[in-house]
Amino acid sequence: MIRFEQVSVAYDDAPGYALRDVDLAVPEGELCLLVGPSGVGKSTLLGAVSGLVPHFTGGTLSGRVTVAGRDTRTHKPRELADVVGTVGQDPLAHFVTDTVEDELAYGMESLGLAPAVMRRRVEETLDLLGLAGLRDRPIASLSGGQRQRVAIGSVLTPHPQVLVLDEPTSALDPGAAEEVLAVLQRLVHDLGTTVLMAEHRLERVVQYADQVVLLSAPGEPPVSGEPAAIMAVSPVHPPVVDLGRLAGWSPLPLSVRDARRKAAPLRERLAPLTPRTAPDTAPRTTPDGTPPATPDAVPHAAPDAGAVPAPSPVAVPVPVPAGPVLEVGALSVYRGGRIEALRRVGLSVRAGETVALMGRNGAGKSTLLGTLVGMHEPAGGSVRVGGVIPHRSSPRELIRRVGLVPQEPRDLLYADSVAAECAAADEDAKATQGTCRALVEELLPGVPDATHPRDLSEGQRLALALSIVLTARPPLVLLDEPTRGLDYSAKARLVEILRGLAADGHAIVLATHDVELAAELAHRVVILADGEVVADGPTADVVVSSPAFAPQVAKVLTPQRWLTVPQVRRALAEAEAERQEGQGGTHQPSGGPSPLAEAKRRRG
Repeated sequence: MIRFEQVSVAYDDAPGYALRDVDLAVPEGELCLLVGPSGVGKSTLLGAVSGLVPHFTGGTLSGRVTVAGRDTRTHKPRELADVVGTVGQDPLAHFVTDTVEDELAYGMESLGLAPAVMRRRVEETLDLLGLAGLRDRPIASLSGGQRQRVAIGSVLTPHPQVLVLDEPTSALDPGAAEEVLAVLQRLVHDLGTTVLMAEHRLERVVQYADQVVLLSAPGEPPVSGEPAAIMAVSPVHPPVVDLGRLAGWSPLPLSVRDARRKAAPLRERLAPLTPRTAPDTAPRTTPDGTPPATPDAVPHAAPDAGAVPAPSPVAVPVPVPAGPVLEVGALSVYRGGRIEALRRVGLSVRAGETVALMGRNGAGKSTLLGTLVGMHEPAGGSVRVGGVIPHRSSPRELIRRVGLVPQEPRDLLYADSVAAECAAADEDAKATQGTCRALVEELLPGVPDATHPRDLSEGQRLALALSIVLTARPPLVLLDEPTRGLDYSAKARLVEILRGLAADGHAIVLATHDVELAAELAHRVVILADGEVVADGPTADVVVSSPAFAPQVAKVLTPQRWLTVPQVRRALAEAEAERQEGQGGTHQPSGGPSPLAEAKRRRG
């Protein structure tokens, strides 16, 4: 159905090839998963299938790409519209109408389908994707995840032979992601639809793939094969595969179910061990210089593979100021004058604390973050950030207390190059020149100064926006879906940056559907449903008992309370070190540097 024959793509202003010597075949009725780090050309490869590369993006394409026998060099995107349906990384760029139902019908209208057929397919798609309650809603009023489902639905209604999806679950809550993937499976198995998908959250999709294509570096030829075989060598892989590598399982499991069948011996090894609950690092000082105090214990969040090693299990007090950085009491907010987005929400966050807001799409997470920076005026209750009321404070005053990285990072970007964005951020924050650029390089290395922000991938734009906000080092940092578009290595770097900010006394609140990130980073998890807080507690207490929000490791090793692979790896390593020590092995002398000091030294 899809064939690449010696395909290379190069752009005029790029130093090398975006794609090089791609030979690839995707048969009819298969789900092919495209994986690799950020910036290796996954979106370019998808664009070549839909004809957007090179007809829309420019550049030079050599070789041949055919879809259902049509050569994309000689067929423009509009001439492929009846064969290929495409959803890009940014759903907003996809929409051409104002309401959900009109958007679902638009593609069929363009193809001239009969009204009766259009009506039937719209109803089917509304039910398939759980959109029936939103059919008359303006698209502008939807949450990010709801928009993503509408974008996917709009390409399903014309019944294309090929679906090209770029990060289709990145803004979806776990339940909605499972629903979308179930729909895609039905299309593949029952109707013979061919699906080519790029996705960073492999824990959600790899078990559904018939074939995996790995792009390991820009300009490198892809490697394709069975999912388990590719995951065994891939630099990007989900936690369940990482756990399988650690335990020595063969073949590697791709799903929680497969891993649980192999996990009994590992559970036995872990049974006498206890997951550590002390924080990795302690805030050294608060942003306003307030003397430290000691709070209650908070759950431990372990670093990802390849990240800075965490200290040994020493209880470290977390300094906090006398009062919370953020106080929300009985908060109610209406959107559009009639939609009650938040209902009597209460939340308190201290310095050095990281809180994950979770919940299904449309639960009110983004509305809460927007209210904390003064974007929405409360209908009832109170909000105080650093002692001020956000909606009554000037932006100049508020920026010194709180910074928000929005769900759409392009909302913060207005200059014509990465260097110009960074220079403006340094000036606005009155920071040392080069501060923002150093943050960009730490989070996502290798982005040239002259690159225009619109030419960055979604993950790269997010890294730039995050760096702009962090340049001012506000006491309260808010992030809305911060890992959307990030690969595992970029996410690990993000975790270390945020962990470092928390260690310096900054409070962090992040709205996320990434359960692995919450397990890795958050001290507390707050779950919202229909605008109300339905759970608020230590991460392990909240997520382990939740089928929807538990990370993969917790599901595999339940009822034990392990959350992440690094947590398991460290516990096993320490147990082995103790065993060897008991047998007369060597160990680090007590006079050496402490693990905490070593972690601080490595971080900076």
